[in-house]
Amino acid sequence: MKKVEAIIKPFKLEEVKEALSELGIQGMTITEVEGFGRQKGHTEIYRGSEYTQNLLPKIKIEIVLPDQQVEAVVDTIIKSARTGKIGDGKIFVLPVEEAVRIRTNERGGQAVS
Repeated sequence: MKKVEAIIKPFKLEEVKEALSELGIQGMTITEVEGFGRQKGHTEIYRGSEYTQNLLPKIKIEIVLPDQQVEAVVDTIIKSARTGKIGDGKIFVLPVEEAVRIRTNERGGQAVS
């Protein structure tokens, strides 16, 4: 099993969720996060004063799935989240040693399907 973590622009969330749903992904965790990468934030003006906003709002999507679905999920996220501009985000793929469904005590792949 693998865990796919994707950091995307907030306005792309619905498009990514729909694309993953069409792929058959049934569960994911969505978190509002803040961060920066190469773009290092941006400058804004508030009440006539200029200030730097270092942390930009992003959305983090987390999905745990069988190894054979990883490539399709990553490709789907790329296609649906890409704008072609700086700050589109990142995708991380991590190994998952164990998963347990609390309600039924199912383990492994059964716990995430």
